[in-house]
Amino acid sequence: MITKIDRELAEQIVNTIKDVCDHDINFIAPSGIILASTDSSRVGTFHEIGQQAADSGSVLEVTEDNNFSGTKQGINLPLYHNEYLLAVIGITGAPDKVRSYAYLAERITNLLIREQELNQYSRRQADKKHFVIQSLVRNETDNQEYLTSCLHEFKIDLNTKKRIVFIRINKQNTITNRSILEQKIQQMFAQAHVCLHTFNYPGDFIALIEENEFEKQNYIFKLFAKEHFDILNIAVGKPTSLFQLHISYQSAETALHSLTISSEHYVVFDDLTLELILSTITPENQKEYLAKTIAPLNEQELHLLEVYFSEEMSLAATSERLFLHKNTLQYKLNAIQKKCSLNPRKFQNAVLLYLAGKIQGD
Repeated sequence: MITKIDRELAEQIVNTIKDVCDHDINFIAPSGIILASTDSSRVGTFHEIGQQAADSGSVLEVTEDNNFSGTKQGINLPLYHNEYLLAVIGITGAPDKVRSYAYLAERITNLLIREQELNQYSRRQADKKHFVIQSLVRNETDNQEYLTSCLHEFKIDLNTKKRIVFIRINKQNTITNRSILEQKIQQMFAQAHVCLHTFNYPGDFIALIEENEFEKQNYIFKLFAKEHFDILNIAVGKPTSLFQLHISYQSAETALHSLTISSEHYVVFDDLTLELILSTITPENQKEYLAKTIAPLNEQELHLLEVYFSEEMSLAATSERLFLHKNTLQYKLNAIQKKCSLNPRKFQNAVLLYLAGKIQGD
């Protein structure tokens, strides 16, 4: 609740009222000092009648200039909000001409104050949500009493399983209007019935979702990732109890990292198998492994291997899919063997080539 108005809001108030009534406006502190004015020369000066209006709590009119210290003719209206005297609004001009603007000025001021209160409330709520999620994913519950009160405030069930949803905006992509993307993410969270979510600079969104909701809303995340494949990746951690969410977060990070060796942009940790191993390989080791396996091959040969392995190493099925004669296919496989010294027809060699393809990304 606002009990004191800062200079920035005071300037916004006087300028907004000025736009409506086209008279100079003064925003006067209860002490009589003008905090903001459309007449910049009056800012910081003493307004005697403004102080009297604040002290008496009543509207005071001045019919002539300079009858009071630092005062011109006009109306001076005490401004109350939630029973607190915040300031006095002074409208400069003949009282008969500006009197009709007094109520309007009061309404505009209250609307602007209410808007700031709502913004402050939203920021406080966002700060609380950030605290809750960060405490849970980092397993930092030192302030248990406050954490519990926040969980109750947000109506988080302490006894059900939940998952962490991790959205990362790709660093290499320049987004001309990030606020639009963030709004879309917020809308997607609302559609998926996400419990809590927060943002970590520069491009990570972390959300908490009930396991039973995720089972129903999984398709929403998958579709969102598909629609924004050139901008972001989404990974979902394993289901855990509330105070084990740091494990769900760690698994979501692992799942997210697995996308670096994949052409996909959405992954659920539960679905990972080979990717769990491949995602732990350092970039240096990946480079070394590729140099020893498929580095000499061109794009056509890599595509051939991809199809060959997807068809369970069947020469007939691969030939049909690639519209190649069987002998031509065998010739191409022999050429691959000569280039990288690994025979795709032999199981152990094929495994090495298959893993190389996965590391490089299908």
